[in-house]
Amino acid sequence: SGASATDLMVVMTRTGSKGPKGVSALIIDARSPGITFGQKEKKVGWNNQPTCIVNFDDVEVPVENLLGSEGQGFNLAMHGLNGGRVNIASCSLGAAQQCLEDVLQYTNDRKAFSQPLHGFQHVQFKLADMATKVTTSRLLIREAARALDAGAPNAVALCAMCKLHATESLFKAIDDALQLHGGYGYLKSYPVQQYWRDTRVNRILEGTSEVMHMLVARDLLKHL
Repeated sequence: SGASATDLMVVMTRTGSKGPKGVSALIIDARSPGITFGQKEKKVGWNNQPTCIVNFDDVEVPVENLLGSEGQGFNLAMHGLNGGRVNIASCSLGAAQQCLEDVLQYTNDRKAFSQPLHGFQHVQFKLADMATKVTTSRLLIREAARALDAGAPNAVALCAMCKLHATESLFKAIDDALQLHGGYGYLKSYPVQQYWRDTRVNRILEGTSEVMHMLVARDLLKHL
């Protein structure tokens, strides 16, 4: 992600035995001899961020470029993932909040059977569900961020919960917003389709939703 547009890269590489303790983190100049980049991938969303394969061919890295100590790379990556999960959840929250505002305006302006769309109870229920998902996600994201800052023992589980809840429920909210736009929602002249495309990957980034389920369950079961 962003590989061809950066000057520095943090690379996880195996410097020791098998398992997580054999992984180290290196800071590498992206212009170092032996580093080449593949073609820019054509993605469904996140098109302002280049994604491509990074090739390393006999790249020499000074020992002082080691981040932390040798064998600490995996732990550094896992620690960074917790903040990343709050980050990705927040991206979904921002998109869903904007979709809610857009669809409120659209269902007010769009008329059917001589009344605004939001005059129909089914549409009102959809809007209420969207607003509830946005609010609960915002509260959980803030709680996870507070726990992470404080180094709370349940920070990992809360970060997983906020990422799971926000990315899953808010994608549904965004999908509902597109549905309420009708055929217009599928047109690129309406931004709701971009929010849909950009947030779909959030259920995969920084750990899939399935992995988030595993982390939350592991935290619950360790107390038995």
